[in-house]
Amino acid sequence: MPSERKTVALIFLWVTVLFWGLSFISTKSALRTIPPMTLALLRFAIAAIALIPVKQRLAPREGLALRDIPIMSGAGLVGVTLYFLFENYGVKLTTASESSLIIATIPILTLLAEAFVSRGGSHSRLTRLQWIGAFLSFGGVTMIVGKGLRLSRSAGGYLFMFGAVLSWVVYTFLTRELFGRYSRITVVFWQTLFGLVGLIPLAALDVGAFGIPNLGAWLNVAYLGIACSALGYWFFACALDGLGVVTCSVYINFIPVVTVTTGALMGERLTLLQLLGGGLVIWGIFLATIGRPAPSTGSRLARG
Repeated sequence: MPSERKTVALIFLWVTVLFWGLSFISTKSALRTIPPMTLALLRFAIAAIALIPVKQRLAPREGLALRDIPIMSGAGLVGVTLYFLFENYGVKLTTASESSLIIATIPILTLLAEAFVSRGGSHSRLTRLQWIGAFLSFGGVTMIVGKGLRLSRSAGGYLFMFGAVLSWVVYTFLTRELFGRYSRITVVFWQTLFGLVGLIPLAALDVGAFGIPNLGAWLNVAYLGIACSALGYWFFACALDGLGVVTCSVYINFIPVVTVTTGALMGERLTLLQLLGGGLVIWGIFLATIGRPAPSTGSRLARG
């Protein structure tokens, strides 16, 4: 029945939000003993293996055309290799909560980038509500980062997180035409493989930087690879089929709420000013995306 299908899709969506919201906490914990690029390499090696049966189930006969290898590999290197270089170092140098709130601005920045690149086109023109949402979100980020710097946190951590945001916006534009020719699972599968190859030489630089990973660290690696990078995609694809892009794009904005709440329970503390800034970020994103799904929604499946 349609109502039952929507209920199941909603459950899949909330599980995905939970997975991706907790990913920042899990990454922060794993980084205590596993260097940033090694963590990314392990995560996507597991994800690539876990995605094989998913690909076989959802698109078993869909291959990759030779003409699309350059753009597919380029998108994988930007959206996986470069993105997680920035994100993992950013999470290491800031809190999981701050990282999640900064990453949450991706839909806003993508809307602005699309309006700039396609200026003159009526469909890409931002509405007044979207401009207000962008203003509120970036004002909120300013409050979060400004207070964090006054608390003597590393400016480098924030720069890394903004680098992650920018790399994802570039990835979105690189990937857009691919989603018109391939299924989501095929795009994510191949980009995961290409991104994984790009992580190998970077992980080699981590030699000698290891701590002594305990069972908890390895469980976090498995969680990031299986739940966040493989199952997260599958569940979100099911949610998209049952609920549509608009509904999913709104619900996905609860990711930083999950991160901040869980971070607080685990001892992370945001100041009152940062909490207010976080509220502005989330409210601004809702205003900017509720009337029009963010362009990055379809491609943010590889992240989280």
